[in-house]
Amino acid sequence: MGSAFLNMLSLKDDEFMTGYYYERRPVSPEDGRAVFRYSRLDPYSRVFDTQLGQMRIDTSCLVNIWIPDSFKDIPADRLSPRLRLKKSLDEILACGYNKNKVTVAVESKVFGIGVESYTVGSNEFYQNYAAKNNICCLLDNGHCHPLEYVSDKIPALLAFYDKVALHVTRGVRWDSDHVVLFEDELKEIAKEIVRNEATDKVKIGLDYFDASINRLSAWVTGQRAMQKALLYALLMNHDELKKLQDEADFTALMVKG
Repeated sequence: MGSAFLNMLSLKDDEFMTGYYYERRPVSPEDGRAVFRYSRLDPYSRVFDTQLGQMRIDTSCLVNIWIPDSFKDIPADRLSPRLRLKKSLDEILACGYNKNKVTVAVESKVFGIGVESYTVGSNEFYQNYAAKNNICCLLDNGHCHPLEYVSDKIPALLAFYDKVALHVTRGVRWDSDHVVLFEDELKEIAKEIVRNEATDKVKIGLDYFDASINRLSAWVTGQRAMQKALLYALLMNHDELKKLQDEADFTALMVKG
């Protein structure tokens, strides 16, 4: 379940998420708390737990929070919006939720079209917030600089987090959400998940949409590409490749890798 606050900017510090205006309808921390209630996963709703008990199913849900507040040009104040966002997130999480059934994640973004200069929920902001509050970081490989690679970020987070969430997409020059294909970065993402024995730790979500093509075909193509990448990684001899790296045999590593 995702809670993307697409129009949350307002002028009142005490009421809204980061405190600037963008659209007429304001969004407050209460909208975030409602996501937990509507998910039927928090302690205030017994529906989900009751149904799971009847079906004897052990499962959970990841609730991801993404907030795209940002500026087109150089801001005069970078700190205050982040302090307001921190306060709003604290209020959302304080509502109480079933931590056995819900994993909360926060998702950063480096920039967007029309908001190139500053994003409140930057990678540094959310990684620190997640670490301090014992929640999950979500990495979207379309939300980074084009020369950054999420495959490199996965093991960095695994050193500190029990869980890492992903939005796997295919950005073309920016966060364009093209249909996922079996290409180099997808293979590297899958290899980092498998070689670090993190298939139970990394939560994979696919994030793409293209209204110019058949949607069923797009859905199946992207799903199959992710499955192929994981199978490709599972078939590799990672122990041998690690040994070559430790022995500084980089020629053999290049050939066999």
